[in-house]
Amino acid sequence: MTAPVASAPALPELPVHPAAHRPGDGDPDWAAMARILVVRPDNVGDVIMTVPALRALRAAAPRARIDLLASPAGAAAASLIDEVGEVVVASVSWQRLPGGTGPDGDGRDPDGELVATLAARGYDAAVVLTSFSQSPWPAAAICRRAGIAVRVGTSKEFGGDALTHWVPAPPDGGHQVDRALEVLAAVGVPSQGTDLAVRVPADADAQAPEGRYVVVAPGASCPSRRWPAARFAEVGRRLAARGWTVVVTGTAKEADLVAEASAGVPGVVRLVGTLDLGGLAALVAGADAVVVNNSGGAHLADAVGTPVVELFAGTEEVGQYAPRSVPAAVLTRAVSCAPCRQLVCPFAQECLDIAPAEVVEALGALRAREHCRGL
Repeated sequence: MTAPVASAPALPELPVHPAAHRPGDGDPDWAAMARILVVRPDNVGDVIMTVPALRALRAAAPRARIDLLASPAGAAAASLIDEVGEVVVASVSWQRLPGGTGPDGDGRDPDGELVATLAARGYDAAVVLTSFSQSPWPAAAICRRAGIAVRVGTSKEFGGDALTHWVPAPPDGGHQVDRALEVLAAVGVPSQGTDLAVRVPADADAQAPEGRYVVVAPGASCPSRRWPAARFAEVGRRLAARGWTVVVTGTAKEADLVAEASAGVPGVVRLVGTLDLGGLAALVAGADAVVVNNSGGAHLADAVGTPVVELFAGTEEVGQYAPRSVPAAVLTRAVSCAPCRQLVCPFAQECLDIAPAEVVEALGALRAREHCRGL
């Protein structure tokens, strides 16, 4: 007689670090606060993804003014977010790449001016929002030096008392919106919904063409995230053949990229460096769809309700950043090196080996779905 095979015992849950904050254990008194700082010194898209967290904070702290510590790039989004009061713009030391702009080694405190600025504002609390690969501890240390009494953040590693409320890290693969909301929920701030939303200024100059149009944005924050511009141009030609006006947009620094992405597109409208973020929001809001890389444009479209076809490089995990508030098609190829976090692909961008015809087909499917929903 064969003896039964014993099943493996269930693994015990790992104990929570004794210094970690537990829900309900001394949560901050948000309703009594007058001024709160949210720290997110990243790109435009990252700031837009903080909107649900800001919304939740606003509900929990109705008397407070909520300010945002943002990078020069991300600060542009603040004017579109109703929950944000003032913006502290800083190129913080912990977000700079080695060899980039910063102190020249003369012994100066790289964040001394920022500490003084925050101290003068008298914040009651600071909430440090990060992606799974970022550490909250440098920002928390700055806020401690500035005399901010309540400091909230999440991390896998212990960093001492720089955070007064150190929340155990949510799962790495979670969406950035959910990650921020889970951190706040752990300190007594319930979610008010996960949808992105920004305000399109009433006086925004969208420079939009007449009739139906699709916005194509070939830029991204680094080369590894950019689908080839020539393929964007092929998509534009196919869309023009189907009756859409194609609007190709980018910053002044992306002029060459916009020129290549609009080459040979009949009736193309090129908008290079002529729109502020409010104007871009208005342009995107009036479009039938947008075709973009994994960039701020995807999150902006998500926030103004416009369907998205997104070319998603293997630099990140799709589930962490994909649009969820609008119909979206996220196109990528599974590769063994993803997620790589690289600024420049060392290979041939096999993760973006996507034919223009597939992009046009995905856009058509999104529009058909929207038509069916409207019937």
